[in-house]
Amino acid sequence: MTTLAPPRTLAPDGAAGLGNGRPATAPPPVDAVGRARRGLKDGLVMTERTLLTFVRTPEALFFMSLQPIMFVLLFRYVFGGAIKIPNYQNYLMPGIFVQTAAFGSVGTAVGIAEDLQKGLIERFRALPMPRSAVLFGRALADICRGVLVIAIMTAVGFAVGFRPNTGVLGYLAAVGIILFFLHAVSWGFCVIGLAAPNSETAQVMAFPLLFPLTFASSAFVLTSQMPGWLQPFANNQPLSKVIDAVRHLMLGGPTTGDVVAALAWTAGLLAVLAPLAVYRYRRIT
Repeated sequence: MTTLAPPRTLAPDGAAGLGNGRPATAPPPVDAVGRARRGLKDGLVMTERTLLTFVRTPEALFFMSLQPIMFVLLFRYVFGGAIKIPNYQNYLMPGIFVQTAAFGSVGTAVGIAEDLQKGLIERFRALPMPRSAVLFGRALADICRGVLVIAIMTAVGFAVGFRPNTGVLGYLAAVGIILFFLHAVSWGFCVIGLAAPNSETAQVMAFPLLFPLTFASSAFVLTSQMPGWLQPFANNQPLSKVIDAVRHLMLGGPTTGDVVAALAWTAGLLAVLAPLAVYRYRRIT
């Protein structure tokens, strides 16, 4: 019987380890912590790249911020008189914050579809980095953009009479829930961006999903004023739960149940949408 010799490994300079007088060395194994650290680093690089695209296209950021301002002015001064809710500006602004986070995530779908259309995704595929880093970077950049937009909307809210009365901690807790929800929703829009053939179609695909959730919610009117058949959906859908939690954290009221429901919905969405986006990314590339 012939005994097979073990395979030769290459020295760092590419020469065979046998015959040059030096022992062959193999690259050190990377453990799970090392892989996670490297994936996080790659994700942060992709975040920086996405933020640079925001900075270099200030027109997009301007109009993205202008849209929620128009919603505030429209509901505060045009529709607000017909909506019988005391201190309507206080009721309105938490809904505007969450609506802004959800609508702003459409940019994720458009950006991913553009990268796919231009072939950038194929270039990223050739790089030695985790497949999830591209999507993670996009979702993290959306959180940074969300912080900026929430700051702008807070200033606009104070200008139209919005007065949160639970203190700084309550307000920051509400902002944390909004950003967590934004992050979860961004993964869903990554799926849409990967499924759309181009950026225009991605935008068209996103809004039919957003409008029913936004307007059949507690964002602008009391759900008790909606038709009876619509109330169960309006009361229990994720946007209403997040809006109610943010509203009570900013204005006071029973917070525990709403916060738990909002966190449960958001964590559930993240647990489903993030793996689905990564799966779709691997399949399409």
